[in-house]
Amino acid sequence: MVAKKSRIVVIGAGMAGVTAANKLYTSGCEDLFELIVVEGGTRIGGRINTSEFGGDRIEMGATWIHGIGGSPVHKIAQEIKALESEQPWECMDGSSDEPKTIAEGGFEVSPTVVDPITTLFKNLMDYAQGKKVFEQSDEQDCNGDVEYMKLGDEASGVYCGNGGAGKLSVGSFLQKGLDAYWVSKKRKEEVNGCGEWSRESLEEAVFAMHESTQRTYTSAGDLLTLDYNAESEYRMFPGEEITIAKGYLSIVQSLASVLPPDVIQLGKRVTKVEWKAESTQLRMDQNGYESRPVKLHFSDGSVLLADHVIVTVSLGVLKAATHQNSGMFSPPLPCFKADAISRLGFGVVNKLFLQLSSTHVTKGQDFSKFPFLQMVFHREDSEFRLKKIPWWMRKTASLCPLYHNSSVLLSWFAGKEALELESLEDEEIINGVTATVSSFLSKPHKKERENSHSQLGNGHVNHDEENSEVKFANVLKSQWGSDPLFLGSYSYVAVGSSGEDLDTMAEPLPKLSSSDEAASATSPPSLQILFAGEATHRTHYSTTHGAYFSGLREANRLLQHYNHHVGV
Repeated sequence: MVAKKSRIVVIGAGMAGVTAANKLYTSGCEDLFELIVVEGGTRIGGRINTSEFGGDRIEMGATWIHGIGGSPVHKIAQEIKALESEQPWECMDGSSDEPKTIAEGGFEVSPTVVDPITTLFKNLMDYAQGKKVFEQSDEQDCNGDVEYMKLGDEASGVYCGNGGAGKLSVGSFLQKGLDAYWVSKKRKEEVNGCGEWSRESLEEAVFAMHESTQRTYTSAGDLLTLDYNAESEYRMFPGEEITIAKGYLSIVQSLASVLPPDVIQLGKRVTKVEWKAESTQLRMDQNGYESRPVKLHFSDGSVLLADHVIVTVSLGVLKAATHQNSGMFSPPLPCFKADAISRLGFGVVNKLFLQLSSTHVTKGQDFSKFPFLQMVFHREDSEFRLKKIPWWMRKTASLCPLYHNSSVLLSWFAGKEALELESLEDEEIINGVTATVSSFLSKPHKKERENSHSQLGNGHVNHDEENSEVKFANVLKSQWGSDPLFLGSYSYVAVGSSGEDLDTMAEPLPKLSSSDEAASATSPPSLQILFAGEATHRTHYSTTHGAYFSGLREANRLLQHYNHHVGV
């Protein structure tokens, strides 16, 4: 009797799933197994979703190649000539415009205030990530006598009697670093010309602005939930960070292009995965073959049997699947897997695109020359907070053109603010952003302008109050948190979790013990459920290249299983 082909089903046609399918299909093993990719949505790409807005190519999801040195994504982009385009694209000129930092109330903040805090924040994050920091600042630095290594040591608890950092969060580390910085600095000149702002309150608010940006980098809605120790395990590729001219989706499309057209099945949402966790005798099918151990149920009522399933759904979907009585996995995932899923963090990051209206008026200035605006807000308990600024805008660090002279502006949101953005109507968003931006780009009151000669606060931005109203024609937002196929954006190592949980995420099921391996005849079939996706990579989690590497890893696991390993 001719041996029956094994069937491999990949759940999800994002970066991890398509990469795994590409590797399996191009391995030359078509005689050993058949390959199917099922995707719950109507498109491929997953959290990669290139779109257009205001005539520009934009990314609703993954945006950056994080370091071009050694990045497989950059290599593919080069090979398919995706790094050049005649159509303008998001961040095509990097950050060519110098940011203009403005404090709530319309006060432009001098670089003499902003730069030292920016340098401090960067060095503290470098310390947390295990990168080299200045032992002591020098002439290249704006902080004169600051010893960053010492600040990092103090903030991380190196000198504490408890023997170290323990369960320190990035948020508490940063706050301790700022406190230690203030202690180390001699009393400095007070700020003039910035209304109710003091120097310390400005420094604290600029620091908070950088924390808001860090929230979008990590997807941790609150940096107090982001584990400090795991930061040093995260790895970046060297070189510049760039966007992809022809769109991030071109990478996934290129990987999928080698697959026969019937391999990827869209609109096939999996509702249940039945697998064999115990040693049980498999029934024979009508042709005398052992039945396949995994049974997939779909929302349309259909079912599909498989020998191996590579699960590439997001950590958010896995978290929902492990909730009591969810029934996604039958039997439920074992405790070691479910606990890792529960402990790891998975946050929401959304992008907001706004198109400036052609009726937008700024006297003596082209409407498209909107500044790279960095926004410094009063703290939550401040009596000076402007009531017209909505709460969901207050942790938004910047609003800037997609590229120099673009009429499309971009802003990033994380955490509860990102979720709130999803629930708002377009008109509410436009009104909220307009009220915020107008308050930043208008002159302060006259009594506050009289001292604007100060070198620490420039006093005001050169806009006339009556012409500071910014008008938007259209708005577009991502909605990753409420999309049932994702339920969030990307993973992070939360306090109480660790890099080991990321490794656990990658372990296939069933987990065979040494005794099972010795008695393979009575063991459940191996490699029934494999896991890929950014949340399964210990050092490159939260990235598209992490998802790519994980897809290769699981494809190679199966190829090794069939004694046909092809090197990565």
